[in-house]
Amino acid sequence: MKIALVAHDARKQELIEWVKFNRQELSKHTLYATGTTGKLIATVELPTDETTADGATHLEVIRLLSGPLGGDQQIGAMIAEGKIDCLIFFCDNLITQGHQQDVGALSRLASLYNIAFATNRTTADMILTSPLWKDANYQPILPECINNYKNRKLQ
Repeated sequence: MKIALVAHDARKQELIEWVKFNRQELSKHTLYATGTTGKLIATVELPTDETTADGATHLEVIRLLSGPLGGDQQIGAMIAEGKIDCLIFFCDNLITQGHQQDVGALSRLASLYNIAFATNRTTADMILTSPLWKDANYQPILPECINNYKNRKLQ
């Protein structure tokens, strides 16, 4: 599974605690993250008896740009291209972000493309532990509205 991890500053520590709790399961997946969040995730150590497939002792994460500097848009593009299966986005809903439009666009794309999308720890736990990820017969369904839009007739 390809998982994108994003957190606003006020919730970065909460995301890091979630990553630490789930580090063994997360080590089995491809992780992407925006700037500082990715830097913090890369420091999360695996237990001494666990390593990643290539023998690393830390979680591997592909770091993108910082969210306000384009990282949110990079993840949004990856969602639209079918390169992300799950978005874990611990957002700070108590303040308006300087890049609020990017945040809204990212949420809209996650919903539009029907990918698993969590904005809090409980939902993230439920998504990560779902048996459907291991079911070879399960395929998320791309909404018909996407094809309808792509094939619409222009006058």
